[in-house]
Amino acid sequence: MSRIGVVAWNTFREAVRDRVLYNLVFFALLMMGAAILVGQISIGIEQMVIVSLGLGAISVIGLLMAVFIGVALVSKEMDKRTLYALLAKPVRRWEFLLGKFGGLLLTLTINTAAMSAGLFAALFYVKHALVRADAVALVAIYFILLKLAIVVALALLFSCYTTPLLAILFTAGLYVSGLFVREMRGLHGETLAPAVQAFLRWLSYLLPNFENFDVMAAAAHGRAIPSTLIVQNTAYAALYCAIVLAAAMAIFSRRNLK
Repeated sequence: MSRIGVVAWNTFREAVRDRVLYNLVFFALLMMGAAILVGQISIGIEQMVIVSLGLGAISVIGLLMAVFIGVALVSKEMDKRTLYALLAKPVRRWEFLLGKFGGLLLTLTINTAAMSAGLFAALFYVKHALVRADAVALVAIYFILLKLAIVVALALLFSCYTTPLLAILFTAGLYVSGLFVREMRGLHGETLAPAVQAFLRWLSYLLPNFENFDVMAAAAHGRAIPSTLIVQNTAYAALYCAIVLAAAMAIFSRRNLK
């Protein structure tokens, strides 16, 4: 665990030194400012507009960071040839991957926390107070982090055996597909053969179900999120990340790095 922690901490330090992170956070804070402006124009629905735009900015910025930086975690180490020196030390390949995953997840958590602070600052500026119903946005932010953890695991998986460009395309494709899992399961029609319907239904259970993590509408309207959904999403994200990371470790351990 100490070796995994060292790799995770070094990954976090490298990500913090990357100027892209600061640019993305600046863009997110700019979105918060735009949310305040739009919220003031939209009389009577200020909270809904600010929360919707703020959560949307957090999700989009986090997704960009998870995909592009997650794919570069392994390929950058190989291009700089620092991976060979690291693996020559008593660091196993699976420890390297887990450390990279933990380091990027820590980076995303801290940046998400900073952007969340901007969101609540915008809410306080407009409403001059924060009420208990505003805490629903924290659940939505937590679900965004769970979703980003799955995206990071997928990005690491694809970066273990393909080029960075293809890894980005594969990760983005799976993310988009995961937004329509419910539609795939309920897809019926005379134009589709029963075999195609059965295949799509089977495929929907393999794809990451990102629809369950989307509670932005409920957060914008201040509706409470069921505790059962929080437990289910947490367990689902943990299990899915474990499976994807196990597959990434199996592939990376057999890859010829010479």
